Amino acid sequence: MKYSAIAAGVFLSTLGFTGSAIAEDDAFITALKSGTPLLNMRLRHEEVDVDGATEDAKGLTLRTRLGYQSGKFYGFDVMGEFEDTRIVGKTGYYAPNKPGYPIIADPEVTELNRAAISYTGSDALEGLVATYGRQRIIYDNARFVGNVGWRQDEQTFDGAKVDYGVGDFKFSTAYLTQVNGITPKFDANTSNYLFNASWTGAPGGSLTGYGYLLETDNVVDSDNDTYGLRYSGAFDLDAVKLLLTLEGAQQEVEAGDTDYYFAELGAQVAGVTVKVAQEVLGSDDGLVAFQTPLATKHAFNGWADQFLATPAAGLEDSFVSVGGKLAGFKLLAVYHDFKANEGSTDYGTETNLLVARPIGKNYVVGLKYADFSADSLAYADTSKYWAWAELKF
Repeated sequence: MKYSAIAAGVFLSTLGFTGSAIAEDDAFITALKSGTPLLNMRLRHEEVDVDGATEDAKGLTLRTRLGYQSGKFYGFDVMGEFEDTRIVGKTGYYAPNKPGYPIIADPEVTELNRAAISYTGSDALEGLVATYGRQRIIYDNARFVGNVGWRQDEQTFDGAKVDYGVGDFKFSTAYLTQVNGITPKFDANTSNYLFNASWTGAPGGSLTGYGYLLETDNVVDSDNDTYGLRYSGAFDLDAVKLLLTLEGAQQEVEAGDTDYYFAELGAQVAGVTVKVAQEVLGSDDGLVAFQTPLATKHAFNGWADQFLATPAAGLEDSFVSVGGKLAGFKLLAVYHDFKANEGSTDYGTETNLLVARPIGKNYVVGLKYADFSADSLAYADTSKYWAWAELKF
């Protein structure tokens, strides 16, 4: 037995497997075994009724994401995730061969959703995280850069991203070579540079500065450069929590320069949150308007998605929201009033309603409703309804 052990040691040494090499192999296997499977499934029914359309659109879709996130191996980890969206039931579903139906922007698609390698620093590089590959990127409230998580096929990005944090300061920069949109037709090759820096030691909250320099490859005059500053804070005043958000940005494109403003004041009392706000996406003489091409647009300017592209005359969105929780249910109601930034056009008003409830740690069910009433001939009365169930693992 003794001689067998010696012989085995000599044999492994001959092959180059020293004690440290075996330990490295063990660390690699440990990183694989300590990884996490990724599973997300969302079954959703959507109905869209647009005044003037030939038929209402109705569709039942199932989105499945399946992937794997490894453990750490000397600071490195890898992840991969596939995404599949299937139409599992339909009665009048938008398709190219069915003109007259409103759009439900969840086409059938199977794709590589995310695939990236990351490095997390330690010791002298503590606070550093570098990621390369296809990844999800969300900055701040996703108003300028987000994953459009509401749609079944989420938006992801190909490129390199570096995050670094020390104390109250956080800095992030990314270079993007491709945007993978919510449907294949929105995919684009790009040369985008993103910069986002925040200070969480600001009075009551955080102060963030950003610059998003966007360009679509092989498209003439596609430069879109946006620079902005955002403050978000909360102040405890005995039984009331005061909420305040202020933001301003300027955008430069070939056709002109435009401005963006956002102001929101809110109060949280006994678990109920009330907010009043105005968001302005400016216009340059009614010819060109402020745009947010990488944003999670559905979360802003109404869930009926009437303003995914800002009209040339700009947009002023004044809204009030009331939200809270009751018996485990999340409740939210929002009312919007939309006007042009240039001129006196009233676009319309919209009411949004949401009720959702988590069931344990891994399930969520919900209902959502949007009703847009048009005051301009450029738009049509639109109502949308969703019911969904989601598994997160």
